[in-house]
Amino acid sequence: MTMPPALSLDLRGLLCPLPVLRLAKALRALPEGAVVEMQATDRASWIDVPHFCSQSGHRLVSAEDVAGVLVYRVARGPDRPDPET
Repeated sequence: MTMPPALSLDLRGLLCPLPVLRLAKALRALPEGAVVEMQATDRASWIDVPHFCSQSGHRLVSAEDVAGVLVYRVARGPDRPDPET
């Protein structure tokens, strides 16, 4: 049995880049390891969310297409030091 997400985001109807921007904001507010479940209808998110996770240190737990709604589970990664400091 999977743990329930710490937060669920219904981002259906929003277009790129809004789903990833909202996901990023939600993850910043959570502790490391917390999972956000996100629902989106923007097909570009199928590429954008995995890319965002790999670039920002978060972990894409799952991604599935459920009757045209893209459902992602993303685990918050560790804070990264600011490269400019």
